[in-house]
Amino acid sequence: MPKPVVLIAEELSPATIEALGPDFDVRSVDGADRAALLPALADADAVLIRSATKMDAEAIAAAPSLKVIARAGVGLDNVDIKSATSAGVMVVNAPTSNIISAAELTVGHILSLARHIPAAHASLAAGAWKRSSFTGTELFEKTVGIIGLGRIGALIASRLQAFGVSVVAYDPYVTPTRAQQLGVQLLGLDELLKTSDFVTIHMPKTPETTGMIGAAQFEMMKDTAYVVNVARGGLIDEEALHTALSTGQIAGAGLDVFTSEPPKEDGTAFPLLSLPNVIVTPHLGASTEEAQEKAGVSVAKSVKLALEGDLVPDAVNVAGGVIDPFVRPGIALVEQLGQIFTGLAPSALTSLDIEVRGELADYDVSVYRLAALKGIFTNIVSENVSYVNAPLFAEQRGIETRLIVESESPLYRNITILRGTLSDGTVLTVEGTLAGTRMVPKVVGINGYEVEVPINRYHVVMRYADRPGIVAIYGQKLGEAGINIAGLQVARPDASGRALSVLTVDSPIPEPMLDELRASVQADLFRQIELTEV
Repeated sequence: MPKPVVLIAEELSPATIEALGPDFDVRSVDGADRAALLPALADADAVLIRSATKMDAEAIAAAPSLKVIARAGVGLDNVDIKSATSAGVMVVNAPTSNIISAAELTVGHILSLARHIPAAHASLAAGAWKRSSFTGTELFEKTVGIIGLGRIGALIASRLQAFGVSVVAYDPYVTPTRAQQLGVQLLGLDELLKTSDFVTIHMPKTPETTGMIGAAQFEMMKDTAYVVNVARGGLIDEEALHTALSTGQIAGAGLDVFTSEPPKEDGTAFPLLSLPNVIVTPHLGASTEEAQEKAGVSVAKSVKLALEGDLVPDAVNVAGGVIDPFVRPGIALVEQLGQIFTGLAPSALTSLDIEVRGELADYDVSVYRLAALKGIFTNIVSENVSYVNAPLFAEQRGIETRLIVESESPLYRNITILRGTLSDGTVLTVEGTLAGTRMVPKVVGINGYEVEVPINRYHVVMRYADRPGIVAIYGQKLGEAGINIAGLQVARPDASGRALSVLTVDSPIPEPMLDELRASVQADLFRQIELTEV
C-alpha cells in the first residue's frame, strides 16, 4: 500500500520533517510557483505551507486527494477556509507557536521607545555623538496598560513586572480573580488610557475592536505616553495616530502591524513611517527561529494525527478523529452557540455547563465541551482559538466547566444548552438544536425565552417591556438606514412582562444607530452579535 503523500510547499525546519516520521512520502515544491504547485497537489494527501503559498479555491480543486492543509504559523490569510471546508479538507495551524516571541517583541518595542534605541543607533552609525538628544525615561514605577489580558498579555505582564512597573489592564472577559493572580489591576478602558505611561494592545480584530484606539482615545492619554501594537493591524486608527503623534498628543508609538502590509504610499500607515517618534518593524511577531520551529513541529504532528484518523486539536474548521457521524454535525452548532453566548454576556464568565440532551446521550459527545469553549473564546482573545487551547483559556481565567449528558429532551430530538454563571452573579442560557432533515442550526432558547431562529452571520437580540408598536419602531428605523431584516421572532413575555426580539439582519448595524435603537425601544438587554463564517 503506498504511503500518504505529504507535500512541503515552503522551507521548514529539519525538526518538522522528523516530526512527520517515516510513514509518509514527503515531497517538496516551491509553493509560490503556481505552475509547479498545482500539478504537485494532484496526489497530495497533505500540504504544509507558510505565508507564501496560496491555498485558494483553485489550488484546493487541484488536489482531489487532499485531506489537510497545515499552516506552519498563526495567520490563515492565505488559506481559503470556506473552500477547504466545502471540500472536506481540514485546515490546521500552530496557534500557540509565537506567543513568547510576540510578548518579547512587545517588551522590545516598549524599551526601544523609552530609551530611543533605534534613533540613537542611527545617529551614532551616521557619525554623530548626540547623547543629550536621546535622553529617555525609566520604566521603573511607570504604569503600563495592557488592553487584552489573554495569553500574550499575561506573558507581557509577568515580564514587565520585573522592571518594577505597575501593570493595569482592560479586558471585559477576564475576572478580577484571574487579574489578581497575574498581579494586574483591572480598569475600564478610559481610565487605563488616562493613567498609563505605556499602552500595548492585544485584542482580536473584530468589527468592535477595529479602530478601538482612535482620536477620542488619544485625547485621553498623557502627552508623555507611548502606544504599542504588535497584535493586529487596524486596531489603532492610523490616521488618528498620525495626528496624535504629529501634534504632540502622545509621545511616540511602536508598530509591528499595519492595516495594509506592506504599507503602501497611498495608505494610512505610510505617513507614519517618516515620523521621528515612531518605531516600526515589518510584522516580526513570529519571526524567531524558536517560533518557526515550534510552528513546523506543531503542524507536522497535526498532519500525522489527521492522516492517521485521530482527533486533531488544532483543526480550525472541521474536527478530525474518531467522532461518531451522529455527533459530528453538532460540533459547528455548539461553536456557534458559544459565539452567541459571548455576544450576549454582559460580564466575564466564571463557570459553564454544557448540557447535551436527547438521543446524543448514547454517544461520546466530549468534543462538544471543546467546541463550546472554542466558540466562546473565538472573538475575545487575540490568539487563534482551537480545540487544544480553548480549555487552557478557560483554565487561565478560572472558568469551571462541566459536560452534562441526559437522555430526557421533551421538546426536541436533541438539544444543547450552554448555561453560564457570570461575574456579576447572573446566569445566562443559550439553547440550540439541528432542525429537520437538513439539520439547520437554530437557536431555540435564550434565558428562558422560547424562540426558533436559524443561526446566521448577524443577529440583534433585545429585551424590553412588551407593548404595542415596538416592532414597528425598530422596523422603520432599520428600513430608513437600509438595513434589511432577514428574519424576526418575538418571544412572548414571561412573568416580568418583558418580551424578547431576535432579529436576523443582512449587514451590521452601525454603532451610533445601535444606541438610537436601544433608546427607542427602552431595552434592558440589547446586543448585536456577529458570528464568524456560518
